[in-house]
Amino acid sequence: MPDPVNAKAKAWLARIHALPFKGRVRVMNVCGGHERTISMSGLRSALPEAVELIAGPGCPVCICPEEDVHAAIGLSLREGVTLVAFGDMLRVPANVPKREPRSLEAARAAGGDVRPIAGPREAAAIARENPSREVVFFAAGFETTTAPIAAMIAEGVPKNLSILLSARRTWPAVAMLLGAFSGKVETGFPSENATKQKPSEEAGFDALIAPGHVSAIMGPEEWRFVPEEHNIPSAVAGFEVDSLVMGFHSVLRQHLEGRAFLDNCYANVAKPGGNPTAQRLIAECFDVVDANWRGIGIIPQSGFALKPELERLDAVRRFGLDNEAARKRAGEMPPGCDCARVVLGKIRPNECVLYGKACTPRNPVGPCMVSDEGACRIWWASGLRHGAEA
Repeated sequence: MPDPVNAKAKAWLARIHALPFKGRVRVMNVCGGHERTISMSGLRSALPEAVELIAGPGCPVCICPEEDVHAAIGLSLREGVTLVAFGDMLRVPANVPKREPRSLEAARAAGGDVRPIAGPREAAAIARENPSREVVFFAAGFETTTAPIAAMIAEGVPKNLSILLSARRTWPAVAMLLGAFSGKVETGFPSENATKQKPSEEAGFDALIAPGHVSAIMGPEEWRFVPEEHNIPSAVAGFEVDSLVMGFHSVLRQHLEGRAFLDNCYANVAKPGGNPTAQRLIAECFDVVDANWRGIGIIPQSGFALKPELERLDAVRRFGLDNEAARKRAGEMPPGCDCARVVLGKIRPNECVLYGKACTPRNPVGPCMVSDEGACRIWWASGLRHGAEA
């Protein structure tokens, strides 16, 4: 029997090829999961030549501030401290002298108690199993990770567990790319009263594919500002090939017809209003703050911070990290690394001069070659092993 998913995808691809293209159309996908599906399925080569797919800022590991990585490495080497983190974070490099561990993986090799975990509850379990040790949960991620962290806090955590929080919100990065950030801390949504604008010449894309899982948590409505304020066609899509191709067809058709709206091509998962319980837990545990993105800088209202009443859980305060020089590091990418421009969609992964040479998954120089959601790692895994000049 034919695969119904492939049949659907082929049908949507046929519709895309039938569209009357008159020039290049640049489509940015925000999510690292989208980029993985695109690369592994060969969608770039299956679409018309007029369509250019651009990987966007959808990898939390890639944009986690260097100073947070450095602080986590330092904590892991302290006597009596166990550092737990999601697996991808263990290999993210920090800018340190060669004599020092440059990643959590290297810190573990140097004697640090570093443990990879799959979810927040595992961090709490490790703390309960080791009551005589301080357990620090290095928590980096977007809204889909922040919600279960909030659920863990709401359930109650052991006294010996603290959190080194490096959580980020997705839509402010896109607003920054559009060059016209406007937001409200009290609602967490972009301004509803902003003047509509033409697409920014600096944006570098003509249409947007918004992340499905983030939309399932926060609601698809969070992305309305892109078409309504910037006149850029947008669609929420899932991670299956057919959902993505449906989203591509929607935004390409919008672009060709000269209109812009938000289409939900993941309606079976990303429901209107999102997940109210997850949103409530996030609001109860975290404040929205301006936050640093590695290699990019401060993006307004793009981060989460523990609420003052949860200060006891803050590893920065518990270990006095706010008074250390490590918290004031520049937070840049390693020398020669172009991960920041890859994250922003300004260059393709293989256009970085280090790609496939000094920087490979076995020996990553920058964070985009570490994570399964990093564009460089995804391109490498899909078979592109050389730089653009080759």
